[in-house]
Order: sequence, then C-alpha cells, then structure tokens
Amino acid sequence: MMQQYNASSYLFGGNAPYVEELYEAYLNNPGSVPENWRAYFDAMQNVPAVDGSGRPDVAHAPVIASFAERAKQGPIRTVHAAADAEMGRKRVAAQQLIAAYRFLGSRWANLDPLQRQERPQIPELDPAFYGFTDADMDTQFNISNTYFGTENASLRDLLNALRDTYCRSVGVEYMYISDPAEKRWMQQRLESIRSTPNFTPEKKKSILERLTAAEGLERYLHTRYVGQKRFSLEGGESFIASMDEAIQRAGERGVEEIVIGMAHRGRLNVLVNTLGKMPQDLFAEFEGKHADDLPAGDVKYHQGFSSDVSTPGGPVHLSLAFNPSHLEIVNPVVEGSVKARMDRRGDKEGAQVLPILVHGDAAFAGQGVVMETLNLAQTRGYGTGGTVHIVINNQIGFTTSDPRDARSTTYCSDVVKMIEAPVLHVNADDPEAVVLATQIALDYRTEFKKDIVVDIICFRKLGHNEQDTPALTQPLMYKKIGTHPGTRKLYADKLAAQGIIPADGGDQMVKAYRDAMDAGKHSRDPVISNFKNKYAVDWIPFLNRKWTDAADTAIPATEIKRLAERITVVPEGFKVHSLVEKVLGDRAAMGRGELNVDWGMGEHLAFASLVAAGYAIRITGQDAGRGTFTHRHAVLHDQNRERWDSGTYIPLQNVSDKQAPFTVIDSVLSEEAVLAFEYGYSSAEPNTLTIWEAQFGDFANGAQVVIDQFISSGEVKWGRANGLVMMLPHGYEGQGPEHSSARLERFLQLCADNNMQVVQPTTGAQIFHLLRRQMIRQFRKPLVIMTPKSLLRNKDAGSPLKDLTHGHFHTVIGEVDEKIDASKVKRVIACSGKVYYDLVNARKERAAADVAIIRVEQLYPFPHKAFAAELKKFPNMVELVWAQDEPQNQGPWFQIQHNIFENLEDGQKLAYAGRPASASPAVGYYDKHYAQQKALLDTAFAKLKGFVLTK
Repeated sequence: MMQQYNASSYLFGGNAPYVEELYEAYLNNPGSVPENWRAYFDAMQNVPAVDGSGRPDVAHAPVIASFAERAKQGPIRTVHAAADAEMGRKRVAAQQLIAAYRFLGSRWANLDPLQRQERPQIPELDPAFYGFTDADMDTQFNISNTYFGTENASLRDLLNALRDTYCRSVGVEYMYISDPAEKRWMQQRLESIRSTPNFTPEKKKSILERLTAAEGLERYLHTRYVGQKRFSLEGGESFIASMDEAIQRAGERGVEEIVIGMAHRGRLNVLVNTLGKMPQDLFAEFEGKHADDLPAGDVKYHQGFSSDVSTPGGPVHLSLAFNPSHLEIVNPVVEGSVKARMDRRGDKEGAQVLPILVHGDAAFAGQGVVMETLNLAQTRGYGTGGTVHIVINNQIGFTTSDPRDARSTTYCSDVVKMIEAPVLHVNADDPEAVVLATQIALDYRTEFKKDIVVDIICFRKLGHNEQDTPALTQPLMYKKIGTHPGTRKLYADKLAAQGIIPADGGDQMVKAYRDAMDAGKHSRDPVISNFKNKYAVDWIPFLNRKWTDAADTAIPATEIKRLAERITVVPEGFKVHSLVEKVLGDRAAMGRGELNVDWGMGEHLAFASLVAAGYAIRITGQDAGRGTFTHRHAVLHDQNRERWDSGTYIPLQNVSDKQAPFTVIDSVLSEEAVLAFEYGYSSAEPNTLTIWEAQFGDFANGAQVVIDQFISSGEVKWGRANGLVMMLPHGYEGQGPEHSSARLERFLQLCADNNMQVVQPTTGAQIFHLLRRQMIRQFRKPLVIMTPKSLLRNKDAGSPLKDLTHGHFHTVIGEVDEKIDASKVKRVIACSGKVYYDLVNARKERAAADVAIIRVEQLYPFPHKAFAAELKKFPNMVELVWAQDEPQNQGPWFQIQHNIFENLEDGQKLAYAGRPASASPAVGYYDKHYAQQKALLDTAFAKLKGFVLTK
C-alpha cells in the first residue's frame, strides 16, 4: 500500500513543477484543484486570512521556491529535516484519509438491516494505504481546517470519528457537489455530531409511537382482511417516522403546504398515520364501499387525500396526490401542483410550499420520468425550491428483481447526481438515524433550495402484494426476513434497555393502537378540524356542472382595438427583427379591422382579453414563445441584445396596469414530465388558463401515460376536475410520419362521460372564442386542440373582426359559399380541419355546385344538435361523405361514424373518403403524399363505392 501511495505522493521531488502549477491554480481559485490538494494547501496556511477578493492572502513565492529548492536538493539528508518531511507526509496522508471517507465512506456504511452483503474491499479507507502503521495511531494531528468537530486528534480518534460519521447507520454521498458552500455545510452537519442524533426521551418515545402505528396498521389489516392487496409497508416502518419528521420540521421552518407524491407501497399507511384518514373509512373501502358520485372510481391504494395538521410552526396543509400504478409518473404532477400553489402565494423560492416525493428503489432507478423531472428542478419555469425525495428501498425492486438486474449503478439513487443532489443512505433498523437524516434533508432544502434524497434501506416482509410468495425467487433473503424481529421490536427493546420506557412499554403501545383500530379511530389524531387556509382554491363553482357548448365570448370592437394597440407596440429603442416588425404591423391592422384576423392574432387577442379580465395564463412548450411555426411571437427579442441580457419584451405582460400574469416558457426538451407538470399545475389552479403545446402533435406520444392515466380519466376515477389545454399541431402537409398526425384517433378513443373536449378549429375567430370559452364557462374540462400548420398563414383561414365582436365558438360550421343552392345539394361532405380548404378548392375545380361542405370543429362531445341543424338545410341530400386527411384506421372516422349515422334520415347513405388504412400515420415521400391527397379529393366527389352505410 505504501508503494501505491508513494507513486502519487505530494512530496516526491520530481513532482515539484506539477505542485507549483497546482499551487498557482489554488491561489487563483481554490475550487479548481482536487479536494486532497486543496486540503493540503489549506493546512499549509496557519493563518488562513483572505483578501478582499476572497482569495488566500499569503505570500506564495516562498512556498513555490521551497518546492523548487526541494527538487534541486534531492533527498533531505539531515535527521531533523527528514523528520519534518515525514511528519508533513503524515499530515497530508491524514487529510487524504479524511477525503477518502467523505468520498467513499458510504460504501462501508452499515446500511442493510438484513446484513446480507459483506463489506467491500476499499483500500483507500484503510490507514495502511497511506503508509500508517499501528505505531502512528497515537500521533496527534491538527485537523481544525479540514475536519469539523475537533481541532486536534490522534489518528486513532480521527479514524473512529470518520467511521462514526460516514460508516455507521448513515452513509452520505455529497462530494460530487460543485458548490463548496454546500459541501462545507454538509460536512459541518455530519462531522460535528458524527452523524449521531442526541434525541430527548420524549422524542424517542414519539419515534417508537410512529413505528408502532406503522406496524400496527399493517398487522391489523393483514388479519382483518386476509389476502386483500394493500402493498404493505412492513419492513419499512421507519418511513412513517421519516414522513412525520419531514412534516413537523418543514412546518417549523415556515412551510405551510406540502404536496406528497408516492406509489402504492405504504400508501395506506401514509393515508391513515400521516394524513389522518379515519381508519373506519379505510376499512369501509376494504369492505367494498365506494363513492357513488364517481363513474369509475379507483382502487384504495391509488387514492389521494388532503388534511391540515399541527406543527411547531403552525398548521400545515397536506395533499397526497392521486396516482395510478405508473409509479414515478406522479413526480412531475406533484411539482406542477406545488408550482401553482407557489404562484398563488407569490412564493418565489418555495419557502412556503414543499414537494415530497416517495420512491421505490427499482422505479427510482428505472423510470425515465424520474430523470425528466429532476431536469426541471433548477429551471426558471419549473423550479419549486427543491424537493425532498424519500426512497423506500426494499432491496428487491418489484416482484423478482435482483439489484444486478434492476440497474447499472451502485445505488438506486445515482440518477440524482445529474443535478448534484446529496444522498443520505440510512439503515431503516436505526429509526433515530432515519429521523436525523430527514432533519438534515429538510434543513439542506431550506438552506439551498435544492433537491436532496433520503434513501431508507429496509426490506419487504411480504411479497410485492399480499397474494405473492416471494420465497419462490428470493429463498435466502426471505429466510433472513423470517427471523427478523421487526424494527419496532428492536427499537422498543433498545428504549427499554435505556430506561426510557418500561419493560412492557412497547407491548402497551401495541395494545393501545390495536384498541384504537378496533374502534375505527386514531390512537393519535394528527388532523386539525375546521382550519381555513386563506390560499385554498374553492373548486365548488366548477364541479357538478351540466355540459354546455355555449359561452358569451365576444368582446366589443373598442376593447379589441385597445388590446391590439397594447400588444403590437414595443418599448422605445427596442429593435425587433424585420419579419417580426411586419407581423406586428399586420396585427395592428387586424385590430383596426383592415385585415382579417389570422390564427396568431386570434390567439393573442384571446390571451390579452383574458389577462385583462383577471384570468392568469401559463403556456409552455419547446417553442412556446416563438411558436414552432413562428406564428406566435409572444416573446420579442431585441436584435441588438441577447436574451440573457434581458433583451426580450413580452407585450402580453403589458396589457394593463392591473392585469393577471401572463407566463410563457420555452420548456426543456421533454414531453412526459412537462405535460404531467402542467396537468398538476392546472389541477391546483382553476383560474389559470394552463396550456401545453407540443412542438409537433406526434410528440404527445412521449406523454401517453399522462394522457391516459390523468388527463382523460382523472375526473371519473378521482373526481379531479382539470382545465388543461393541449395544443397539438396536426395536419397532412407531406412532412412524413413523425410530423403529420397528433394521433387524433387516440384522443377520441379515450372520450366518454363528457370527460374532455377534442376540437379542430379552422379560423382565427374560432381559436379566439375557443380559448376564451375555456375560462368563461363555469366548469373545467381538459381541452385537446388539433392546431394547424399551413392554416397559420392561409389567408382563407382569416376571420373578419366582426366574428370576434359578435360571434362565439361554432361546434359546427355550415356551408359558407352563398353560391351553393341548398335545395340542389345532393351530397354533403363533412370534414374536420385543414382538409376543408382542400375540398373547397377541389369543388371549385370540378364546379360541383350540388355538393355542400360542412366542418365539424368539435369532435367530442359530438355536437348532435348543431350537426343535425346543418344537415336539415339540405332537404334533398342523399349522400353524406366523411372526408379526412388521416388514414382510414386513424383520424376521426371510426370514432365518430356512429354519431354521423345517427343524424341521417332513412334512405340516406354514409361513405368514407380518405387515405387507405396504414400502419404508419403518414407516408414519407412527398410524391406519394400528393398522390394520396389527390385520391382522397377525387373520392370525395366521385360516385360512392366500397364501404357505404345506408340508414
């Protein structure tokens, strides 16, 4: 080992030029040199003064000269000099030893309650690696500059202190953090107490009470409801003590709201023992009782809950987010909910609202949305002031997973290193260490506004669920689990041995909890009744409302003119791009009625009118500011300054002096986490128009879990209303299979129970009224908009100003060509979206005066009355053709043909015109695209053939 050390020794004469260079770098920036060198240079300065710039204020020329002189002299010959050199080497070695334990100590920590793994061989943690022998154990070192907690210590005492701090029940990873202040903070917290808590007897009894409640609920359910799934927490009971401490400590530090996200492991325990759900209500769910007002409902271990609990800092409102079995998908939903609550409070840093995310070990390592959510943590549009992550690490994953198969990293938490979040690994059989780790996590988050992880390493007493037999695949592990007495029993025995509780004190706690369960009540009720949170949102006005398409969305021409003026001017001296200058000029003309209102202006006028009326707006997406197709220009860029120099101006933030906020964010390159974030935001804030825009509609594929499990079904499963808007560019322009379709058919397939709206507007006035309708109507439903691409600049899609001042959103737009004689119409072509304009042009080319064309702008809920009214205008209609851009097995055809058929009269026929069925959303060759487009137009006007339905 000594030979290994000498190979890289600081004092080896040939290294003097290298050392000189390092020392120069150290003086310029101490953080630029390796930790061990920084510690050595720190120790060389007995008086570590600094000058006004923050750099060490020492004369370094003599130090550099001493290195150079040493290199010239060769081996030091005098006994005194040799002794000094040896002592210097030992001091440096001691500093290296400290650094090694900070970097690697967690690998030696006693973290596994089952003690299944042998301690790995890590030479750097052995003093012999640095040339120390038993004779050096009593050598004294001054370590005041490099180690917290003591000034002078023998090597023996230093080694004991390092092992206590980094290798007992807590193993910490933080040395990869680049901010020296954060590292020093962590070192001070851990090393000053050797990672060992000093709790009062009352605190210890409180921890035991939490363990008793956690274990007691699981055992009670296990015996009362044999074989029913509950995803037991047994083996990880310390998690409940951690949750309790997190809430209490957060409240003590000024937090007033906590939003919790977790999957099903231990969820019932959190509902009862943390949030205060009445046990009798949980028992009723086990016995099959359910809410009659929900069309679908959900299993009990997906349910959310809210309550208010008392803490040393005052009441704290707790919200457990509803969550499907997609495990980590709840993470960004929670972050979005927290962001909405922060914005409502004007809480810029998250001082008053805290997200807590609870993970399973395999999911934390394996689910991609974890990384996506972590990547949001320090961004401007999505940061929530730091998240406390708690891992229930049962070391087995889900069913039969082995860590070697579950991940490619040492720890399940290694993904958080991407954002330099520290990790506190802790042995669940030491509940005091678990509570201490939780305290440190809350304090770190409070101090630095960043994420941190508490990795509670425990075990799973039962199988993945209560119907599983884990010994089938983990026989040796479950032999150990079978002989484990349980964390509660171990801790109760420890407190009894310390004289803190009587010998039978633990058993008395168990009996008291069991008696409370028999009564269907809490042994300790954590909930405050009748507390009114002044920042709470009243959702009652938006609930249980009958569906209506109608809303008064028109605004006076004078107001439109005023708004148009405000959103088309820029500050003096602000230089916009020439193309944007033309856009602003055209929009000003639109506001005066001189040009028809295009899509971009329709959007802008809707936004401006809403913020002026007090409705906040939040729109995000990968190109939300500019718009993917450069149609929005909500954020203007000064051509003489970069955006990083505040060279931007947002007209919609300057509509009036008392307007509501308008927020537009160019999101990270993520669909799943960002869409889930916006869903969470909208779920917590009904008075904000929350919009997510896909760069291309196809990209919503990457967020399908959010669409399936939250957006389309959240209301019928959980009673959670939501007004999120999705803007999905959709249209067949010959751009290939990945940039054509927003998979309209998938959304329509999910439609039922009036759960959401799917629309495809085709004019500037339609998007204006649609966006206003979304907020003005007194209910909240998700809105999916198939937004256009080529129509953004198609002059035919523009609307006269009167359509905004007197109109409303039309679910169906009838024939608008006054030259078409309704009495002579034999065929009606119904369609949706951009293909309408293609059909109109094709009719002109064919002079097909007996064909009328109508647009279905709202595909769901299907507007039966409006559609039937349009058909009745053509008394001699014989044929109705549904025409669409999409392939036959995609688009609206198969999802709405029954609605169309229902509105036909006896003898009338229904046929399809469009692309043939395809495994791909669109073809990739433009000539083939053009041929298909021509064929569908020909079919729309040709004699009916093939698949024809007759009423």
